[in-house]
Amino acid sequence: MKRRSLILCLNCLLLGLTALAQTPGTNREPDALHQFNTAVQRLVKQVTPSVVQIQASGYGPVESNSGSTSLTLGMQQRIGSGVIVDPAGYIVTNSHVVRGAQHVSVGVPAVISSNSAEEPTITRTRTLEARVLGTDDETDLAVVKVEATDLPAMRFSDYNKLRQGDVVFAFGSPQGLQDSVTMGVVSAVARQLDTDSPLVFVQSDAPTNPGNSGGPLVNVDGELVGINTFILSQGGGNEGLGFAIPSAIVAYAYPQLRKYGHLHRGTTGIGVQSITPELAAGLKLNRDAGVIISDVEPGSPADVAGLKVADIITSIDGFAVNSLPALGTRLFMRSGGEQIKLAVRRGSDRIVFSVSLIESSDDLDMVAALTQSEKSRIGQLGIIAMNIEPEVAQKLAGLRIASGVLVVARQVDSTAGVSLEAGDIIHTMNGALIKSIEELRSALNRAAPNTPVVLQIERSGKLMFVAFKLSGPE
Repeated sequence: MKRRSLILCLNCLLLGLTALAQTPGTNREPDALHQFNTAVQRLVKQVTPSVVQIQASGYGPVESNSGSTSLTLGMQQRIGSGVIVDPAGYIVTNSHVVRGAQHVSVGVPAVISSNSAEEPTITRTRTLEARVLGTDDETDLAVVKVEATDLPAMRFSDYNKLRQGDVVFAFGSPQGLQDSVTMGVVSAVARQLDTDSPLVFVQSDAPTNPGNSGGPLVNVDGELVGINTFILSQGGGNEGLGFAIPSAIVAYAYPQLRKYGHLHRGTTGIGVQSITPELAAGLKLNRDAGVIISDVEPGSPADVAGLKVADIITSIDGFAVNSLPALGTRLFMRSGGEQIKLAVRRGSDRIVFSVSLIESSDDLDMVAALTQSEKSRIGQLGIIAMNIEPEVAQKLAGLRIASGVLVVARQVDSTAGVSLEAGDIIHTMNGALIKSIEELRSALNRAAPNTPVVLQIERSGKLMFVAFKLSGPE
């Protein structure tokens, strides 16, 4: 009997030791891989609530069965991503995601946290209608607004601290698969793809695909490094060549797109280009790389300051300039009224100039100066508008129809959910020709609330329809 009891006790002890040995992490410090795994999970949980899916629909040319583009227009839908940058419902995405859209909706994650840290976080999505506040095709950035508060906004990273090899994460909806995340490293901090453009991109190998456009590229602190905008691919899928708009450019463009609907850029009046070995040899320069001034506009701030053609720029505001992207990016993100310090080499002399920036002329800004906001306000559409008079038509080159009502600006505080943008020209309402603000306002006032309304507009030289239901009288 004693022997049997002893055997049972030994069996119990062996079973206990076996169970203890099979319990992961018992009495053991977590290794580096488990620590990294936990850190990534926490980062994803932190970032995901700030990432949204964007669905934009509008009319566009439909492809025929043979693959060629026909003249038939059909409803098209685009799916992209975006990132919340203000708790009051302001979202940044790509311009090409919402360009020409008549209806935009945003899928905002609603996080339901579990009681236990061991269990995964459950997420669901609520869909909100969105308004496009501003777009800029050059930077491929747009700002949209949803009517919501207390949303989890993402912080901007310091672009100057970004380094090649930094670990980054791409969030978004690749191929429409919402709440996706991939990981990679920064391949290049400032990749210039077009030598004639000052824009640079953050290149990374974090896998991105169609649908990631407009979503955030995030660092290990959960901060916005850039807005994913395009990939280079032979077959349409990811090949480890993803490009994002740097956070510094996003931070510069966002408040202007939110306030004005377009960018107010500063200009100095200089033209610059890269120094090549051939150019250096022909001009007998003492260096075969860098940036040289190729043009100074007469009467411009650069001309007034004393800059000359063939000056070699060595720094801007104390930052070394050894390439065109290094100069172009910093110049691009400056506004009118600011001052910059340019250090140049002129022969053997080093000279520092203080140069004022003036706001580059914008046709819409010049037209806006002619408007009187109260007389030009059309509350049902949430816009400030003006008639296309002959002097206005001259400032807007390439008009398809030289009459109608020009949208000068959107009202920031308007709740009208009409997809109109600054620069749109309204030509008809429900098929009736519109030639003035008075005609447009009269037609809107005659329409009953919730009446379907279709505006024919001209946008960037193309005619299209904007359909909506009228919310009520002005």
